[in-house]
Amino acid sequence: MYPHEQLLVKKLAGKPFAIVGVNSDSDREEIRKTVRQKNLTWRSFWNGPDGKFGPISRRWDIEGWPTIYLIDAKGIIRHKQMGGETEPLDREITRLMKEMGHTVDLSSDPGQDPTHDSSQ
Repeated sequence: MYPHEQLLVKKLAGKPFAIVGVNSDSDREEIRKTVRQKNLTWRSFWNGPDGKFGPISRRWDIEGWPTIYLIDAKGIIRHKQMGGETEPLDREITRLMKEMGHTVDLSSDPGQDPTHDSSQ
């Protein structure tokens, strides 16, 4: 999901949008290394040494990774999905942005976007 999340950050710059991640790796130093190597610029919280079974995933009843929540400005969950399919998420982000008065284009040229999966 990292390449797609980076694309969202770029395309939604200046809009009321933020990514908040939860990392389920149990090794905190490996997480820091990945953040540096992948140039992840958004806030990400550590789920603790129990990895996928840590306190954040228990509180939110996460059953699989990735689980994605799209939360509006009022704190209402507008979309939830398990798995990394990007098309439904992009559609819901576009819909929510439109409700807030923002026009966004999350489509991409498959020849230029390494996150595009033609099988979706």
